[in-house]
Amino acid sequence: MDKSILDLLKKGGFILYARHGQATVGVDQPNLNFQDCVTQRNLSEFGRREAIYFGQLLRYFQVPIHSPIVASPFCRTIETAQLAFPYAYIRIDPIGYEIYKLGGHISSIEKTNILSNLQSVLERKPPQGLNQVIIAHSFPEDVGLGNIANMGMVIVEPKGPGNGYEIIKKLTLEDLSFLGNSTN
Repeated sequence: MDKSILDLLKKGGFILYARHGQATVGVDQPNLNFQDCVTQRNLSEFGRREAIYFGQLLRYFQVPIHSPIVASPFCRTIETAQLAFPYAYIRIDPIGYEIYKLGGHISSIEKTNILSNLQSVLERKPPQGLNQVIIAHSFPEDVGLGNIANMGMVIVEPKGPGNGYEIIKKLTLEDLSFLGNSTN
């Protein structure tokens, strides 16, 4: 894996969009209630370990992270954020629920609105020298940031409001763990 990616992350200025850890416990119910985790899919024990490992890797590699951590309103994304960043504030953002809805049956107008909202979020630069972490959901193939593995991460470079963003790299949790092992 390219060590230059790690050097970039240490400089800050990116959005680290991560999918929650493995969620295999329960199902998202039609009567989904964000205050009731029983109505949702939740993290498995393995998913919890993935979340902890994700946070440990970013700290080990000394990747500067902006607080608050942004999380989707689902129990699995909030728990992922809490386990990965136990000392950071977590800010719940409805954009995560909108991204989740992209995987369902929605109108093309709603899809366009969600992707437009996502674009404005991904165009916003974090404070100088820091990276913004967003913990939410995968996307349908070829939509938004595309399919993302459990606890995988997309490194996004925001170009500023109205100027779009660039996807720098997509990493699985395993890819992230090998970032420091480059021979460059």
